[in-house]
Amino acid sequence: MSNKTTISGPAERPVLRVFLVEDSLDVRELMVENLSMIPGVVVAGVSESESDALSQLNDLSCDVLIVDIQLKKGNGISLLRQIAEVDRVSRTLKIICSNNASEVFRRAGQQYGVRHFFDKTSEFPQLFALLKDLSNARAYTL
Repeated sequence: MSNKTTISGPAERPVLRVFLVEDSLDVRELMVENLSMIPGVVVAGVSESESDALSQLNDLSCDVLIVDIQLKKGNGISLLRQIAEVDRVSRTLKIICSNNASEVFRRAGQQYGVRHFFDKTSEFPQLFALLKDLSNARAYTL
């Protein structure tokens, strides 16, 4: 028996589970709305703070973790540092999407396993294109 989550339908496909850590309600709603329009993508959870995200990530699994740097409580870099040692989460694709697009934050993210960094003021389309490509690639791995 497989433990892969799938979307039922004419052509079942594995689900790409995304966890979003974003403190701005408007940005979070925009991102969730756009993510829900990508076939095969499911928002597994959302959080606006570092501690809440840690708690939720202990209880669920996700394939993609999207993190903002500045949060209501805590910050995304600290969150990434804390989860860097957790084996289950270490296999998760980590993405930073933030207004703080400096090279310092990019390097800090890479140190904790971030593979992609998007400036949320101008690179939302690239983020959603990446997630669409990842979802499509999963559909062909059955």
